[in-house]
Amino acid sequence: MLNQKNILSVSFKGICLSAFTMVPWFTTYVPAQAAMTSFRDYRLCAYQLLKTGITEENASKACADALYPQDVSACVIKIEQKTKLAPENILNTCEKARRPKDLAQCVNGISHNLEESVKSAALDYCGRSLLPVRFAGCVVGLRAGIKLEPIKAMDTCIDASDLISNTEPSFIPAGQETQKVVPNFEIQPTPENTETTPENTEQK
Repeated sequence: MLNQKNILSVSFKGICLSAFTMVPWFTTYVPAQAAMTSFRDYRLCAYQLLKTGITEENASKACADALYPQDVSACVIKIEQKTKLAPENILNTCEKARRPKDLAQCVNGISHNLEESVKSAALDYCGRSLLPVRFAGCVVGLRAGIKLEPIKAMDTCIDASDLISNTEPSFIPAGQETQKVVPNFEIQPTPENTETTPENTEQK
């Protein structure tokens, strides 16, 4: 008869044997699945770029160099459909963008109901911006509130977005202390909205 010690030994050996038999299956399945996903991404990228009229050479290079090839092709398609700009020019900007989808959102947001020349400028400005979605919001907001010309609004907002790069250094030399200035975003009351109270009168 098998005692409890022998039963535990047999069970442990069975578990180890099952684990070792699963290792080859796991190591072959995961890379195959990953390769299949990458294959579809690159294939879709090339297909979509060729569909817009981009040459095979430029399409293959753009898809091969992209970390997320499907995002690059989607960027080109979305901008081309909304702006009718030259696909090759759009691709040149999309493949350089850190976030191609944000770039497309920026260009299409600014270009709505604008002339073709301004749409081309929007592509250039959005490609230069560090935060294209924020940049587009700035341009659209200023034009709605102040009635600025499109190029003037883009010039103003691109200068503001460039200030993001002026961050404080992470290393401070010994003996040098800096005083961190905390910006005050509290909205101060305007004279029109300030009520006259006895307390205010006495302070004056």
